[in-house]
Amino acid sequence: MNKENKSKLETLLEKIANERDLEIYGLNVQTNQNPIVIEIIIKKTNGDDVSLDDCALFNTPASDEIEKSNLLNCSYVLEISSQGVSDELTSERDFKTFKGFPVNVELNQKNSKIKFLNGLLYEKSNDYLFINIKGRIKKIPFDEVLKISLCTLKD
Repeated sequence: MNKENKSKLETLLEKIANERDLEIYGLNVQTNQNPIVIEIIIKKTNGDDVSLDDCALFNTPASDEIEKSNLLNCSYVLEISSQGVSDELTSERDFKTFKGFPVNVELNQKNSKIKFLNGLLYEKSNDYLFINIKGRIKKIPFDEVLKISLCTLKD
């Protein structure tokens, strides 16, 4: 599949997704497979989780529109999925859900040699992130935090 057809396919799928309050988060066309595989990753525009039913309800209209478009002249497999759970914590919901879990905190400290901290997520406020490092609570100004990711705890 050439770039032009992939772009047309993506535009077509975005239209179908928008009609269902969804977004196309990713599109991967594996032309090296026989039949080719079209992987579509969707997410809800309101930020809610994508259910199996959401994927199933998107599948039929997507398949119908692909068939009508004549963009593909071969057999294909259509796979619809959600973006899944990211390792990076970004929303308030993430911080509540993963309280007590091991995290890596990447820091943007200009005057410090410490660039990463590893501990258990303790709390997040508007201005600070608190992590438990070996039983001690570390208070980190949120403006120094670049990224917070789930991880395995290091000794």
